[in-house]
Amino acid sequence: MAIIVVEVMPKKELLDPAGKAVLGALHRQKVDDFVEVRIGKRFELHVDGPATPSHLEHARSLAEALLSNGVIEDVVDIRVEESPA
Repeated sequence: MAIIVVEVMPKKELLDPAGKAVLGALHRQKVDDFVEVRIGKRFELHVDGPATPSHLEHARSLAEALLSNGVIEDVVDIRVEESPA
């Protein structure tokens, strides 16, 4: 079994209020190593058997049409991961 992973992030030019809240919480805990936090979404599409180029193309279509809001988000990665045994 393969897993097609789709990662979606807010567009860089847009504010990420949830990310800002997490960054503030980190700073309140005296974790000052980080200057920005951005929060996105990860979708796992499980395939029975190996992932084919057709599966990846279908996943890309779904990512653009259904899994992301093209006005405020970018699909940043689509990749195949093998399912843990």
